[in-house]
Amino acid sequence: MAILQKGYSVTIILAVLTFGVSTRWLLYTEQAPSAWLNFALCGLVGIMTAYAFVWISKYYTDYKHEPVRVLALSSATGHGTNIIAGVSLGLESTALPVLVISVAIISAYWLGHTSGLVDDSGYPTGGLFGTAVATMGMLSTAAYVLTMDMFGPIADNAGGIVEMSQQPESVREITDVLDAVGNTTKATTKGFAIGSAALASFLLFSAYMDEVSSFANVSFNQVDIAIPEVFIGGLLGSTLIFVFSAWACSAVGRTAQEVVNEVRRQFIERPGIMDYTEKPDYSRCVAIVASASLREMIKPGALATISPVVIGLMFRLLGYYTGHQLLGAKVVASMLMFATVCGILMALFLNTAGGAWDNAKKYIETGALGGKGSDCHKAAVTGDTVGDPFKDTAGPSLHVLIKMLATITLVMAPVFL
Repeated sequence: MAILQKGYSVTIILAVLTFGVSTRWLLYTEQAPSAWLNFALCGLVGIMTAYAFVWISKYYTDYKHEPVRVLALSSATGHGTNIIAGVSLGLESTALPVLVISVAIISAYWLGHTSGLVDDSGYPTGGLFGTAVATMGMLSTAAYVLTMDMFGPIADNAGGIVEMSQQPESVREITDVLDAVGNTTKATTKGFAIGSAALASFLLFSAYMDEVSSFANVSFNQVDIAIPEVFIGGLLGSTLIFVFSAWACSAVGRTAQEVVNEVRRQFIERPGIMDYTEKPDYSRCVAIVASASLREMIKPGALATISPVVIGLMFRLLGYYTGHQLLGAKVVASMLMFATVCGILMALFLNTAGGAWDNAKKYIETGALGGKGSDCHKAAVTGDTVGDPFKDTAGPSLHVLIKMLATITLVMAPVFL
């Protein structure tokens, strides 16, 4: 982990230097000679936001830090207390990232706003572009963050190969430590993705409002949630996140039941599997998981795709009969706004809780609190089982959902007018 962090530090230094050179080269204008410096600082805000997300994710998911050790200690009193502690940790972990995102958006917008770029009437126009530059700054280290992400499954599969090839326990202990590091790097990558999705969604939301204004030839620069229909749109957007997360988690649960039943069937029909005289039918389990992964995501995908269109058209029709101009567009804007906020918080909760549960189990497997096979370890395994659909399915899917909703509403904006 220390080596990966050193590599990330070098990446950040290179990103800062090249971002400064790029903004001076591409964004210098005689109209506002110092604007490039403001935008370079916007890029720095984005880069620092990425670093903060990586650090926060590491703090909440690495068993060298207190949160995961407290979670592991809760396993000593049973399965239930482990689940309670994991949920509490996940909920708490949303606070710092939200503060970081808030500071990043305000700072970047203010730097852009004061860059000196103005329109024909003298009104500052660089605020939104400053946020866009901050988003690019955050994404400038994406290549290395993806490298850290790839470390996770490589280490995980190495541990599986060691176990399947019946290597000595000492070898498995080494791969367990690497696997724990991999869990942390995967969690940091997901946190990074959520942060970039939050910044990008703010831009897409602003672009949606601009597009509505352009098509309707009416100023549309704010959303009033005191209007009942607009408030309902926000409720529907928030509900969408919870229903999507529920369907994603239940899909994992149903598929897991199919795999467990298949494994039990093979144990009965091929008793030699346990003493290595017979080989299991691996392909059958792989086929179950592969087909389910496609089949089970049809419903959540359809929900995300159809919901904004249906809601927009329905309230557009209502606005037509009640004489409320742009009602459909306003309701969809509210839906997108609330869904983005709820989606960011839910994704942070699911990703961090899942990674922390996994590493709490890994910490116990190093010999702490009774080690493997102890009652404490059994409780931690339960937590890890609950956390897997959180961090590997629902959490990663949500940040994609946020971007997808923003893109669909942007593309379909003329339909809501």
